[in-house]
Amino acid sequence: MRAYLQESRGAEPNLQEIPRPDPGPGQLRLKIAACGLNFADLLMIEGRYQDTPPTPFVLGMEVAGTIDAVGPDVTDFQPGERVAVFGGQGGLAEFGVFDAHRAVHLPDTMSFTEAAGFQIAYGTSHLALDHRARLQPGETLLVLGAAGGVGLTAVEIGKLMGAKVIACARGPEKLEVARRAGADHLIDAREADLRAEVKALGGADVVYDAVGGEQFTAAFRACNPEARILTIGFASGEVPQIKANHLLVKNLTVMGLYWGGYLTFRPEALTGSLAQLFAWHGEGRLHPHVSHVLPLARVAEGLDLLRSRKSTGKVVIEIPG
Repeated sequence: MRAYLQESRGAEPNLQEIPRPDPGPGQLRLKIAACGLNFADLLMIEGRYQDTPPTPFVLGMEVAGTIDAVGPDVTDFQPGERVAVFGGQGGLAEFGVFDAHRAVHLPDTMSFTEAAGFQIAYGTSHLALDHRARLQPGETLLVLGAAGGVGLTAVEIGKLMGAKVIACARGPEKLEVARRAGADHLIDAREADLRAEVKALGGADVVYDAVGGEQFTAAFRACNPEARILTIGFASGEVPQIKANHLLVKNLTVMGLYWGGYLTFRPEALTGSLAQLFAWHGEGRLHPHVSHVLPLARVAEGLDLLRSRKSTGKVVIEIPG
């Protein structure tokens, strides 16, 4: 089968022919139809992601497709069923073997392309806003990187939860994408004084930050008393340094969110969140945005779209049968 293999840390991954894997106990084999790309894939290539597996490995964290075979002791899934899987690796290939407990059945309303980019982006934002920050109706949510893979879902979910949403992104085209997702106010990160504009809008009660760097600092200074700041990622490349004494002045809370970590220490929070998200999608209340769909041979182009921040929402690789 064809697969996008990461042979060594820092090397560019490449498309190769490798043996098709067989499922073991508790596993299933998936005929992969689509794989969503994530910023974490870029960190894995560099060996800087917290869950980077030993090389060589197949890139691709989240996939959707049709079960091709199941291993011993698997009773909840059967060949022919449509599922999505957060595998952490192994997705940029024609077939993949994954632990069955990581798979979820797909509703008929969801395409493989939507499903491949759904779990991490929507799951991260819902778990962050609902479980961690306890976002309340009427509060003001500031989303940094609001047109990106996770940022756009934060805009959509925040609006669905009843918040007033301020979207910060780079340029009018990206801001228009955020507006269509439900943002009430738009701030151009390239030109605006972020702190001043957020303060003029009444300040932020919750900050969703997938960017870091200078934007984090400006948002921090625009927070209302008892605000909660969610650190999701650092697309700017700069991890902000927080002075603990500054937290005291406004009684601020800074909290981290690593979605995949919940699989190991509190999986019921993650599965409950996904159940709510799939239900909302089935009701037509969530509308996944995929800006680019590319074939397996063009994975490098898809990764470059993430690296250069030229995409909005998700970039998905389709793998035809």
